[in-house]
Amino acid sequence: MTGRLNEDMEFVPIGIAVMTISDSRTADDDKSGDLLASRVVEAGHNLISRTIVHDDVDEIRAMTKIWIEDKEIDAVITTGGTGVTGRDVTPEAMRGIFDKEIEGFGEMFRWLSFAKIGTSALQSRAIGGVAGGTYIFSLPGSPSACRDGWDDILKWQLDIRHLPCNFVEIMPRLMERGIGGRSS
Repeated sequence: MTGRLNEDMEFVPIGIAVMTISDSRTADDDKSGDLLASRVVEAGHNLISRTIVHDDVDEIRAMTKIWIEDKEIDAVITTGGTGVTGRDVTPEAMRGIFDKEIEGFGEMFRWLSFAKIGTSALQSRAIGGVAGGTYIFSLPGSPSACRDGWDDILKWQLDIRHLPCNFVEIMPRLMERGIGGRSS
């Protein structure tokens, strides 16, 4: 089961930014970024920003931090750089800025991937967390991985109507105890 919605509740759109992390992609051939951006809009959310950055820890962190400070952006979704090659540095970049890691996101992504690609799912280092009151989810760079991450996890968890619970309903509480540095 991927999700159950409370149809009596009103949908609450959130602001989402999409970042493609790649040394080779351009706006003309960024199929994964295109897929995520279209899924965000189709779901009724607001696509606030979209960019492509290089597989570079400092560049990834700098862009993510800009988006964390933007009050319109509630969630950042990245694609790319989650493998195990020397250039894949997205998890290292994100762990350096997370206030809290959402371990279950990566675990669930790999569990879902295993059903589709078998033990190759081990090569994914998909990761999720919270920084400055902003959700951050990093998916692999393939369109199929982005489709799975959005359709099977994020579409549901970023919908306030999802039962029994979801990430949107707890957004106001992300800054409790001053963790994260961003206040509403």
